[in-house]
Amino acid sequence: MMIITVFRSRLRPGVEPEYQRVARQMSELVRHMGGFVDEKRFTSDDGERVTIVRFNGRENHRAWAEHPDHVGAQQRGRAEFYSWYDISVAEETYGRRFESSLS
Repeated sequence: MMIITVFRSRLRPGVEPEYQRVARQMSELVRHMGGFVDEKRFTSDDGERVTIVRFNGRENHRAWAEHPDHVGAQQRGRAEFYSWYDISVAEETYGRRFESSLS
């Protein structure tokens, strides 16, 4: 079962360099977690950031959510980086993929 996390956030002014450093560390760490599928990050024109992370299985997702380095980064995020955030976690109930052979 695929577990999908959508993390939406806005940064406080002046925190970008340190935030990027921590975000790179977390991105590297998550890629080595069991069950990790992929991670995508986007920033909209109005400054909202969106990160989508997918894991195979609840237990793998839970291991990431409870990883001590990730928990520490979350605490720093609330204390130092984010002016706002919203997290949604869901089980994928349907998935479909298409890939053209003409690409």
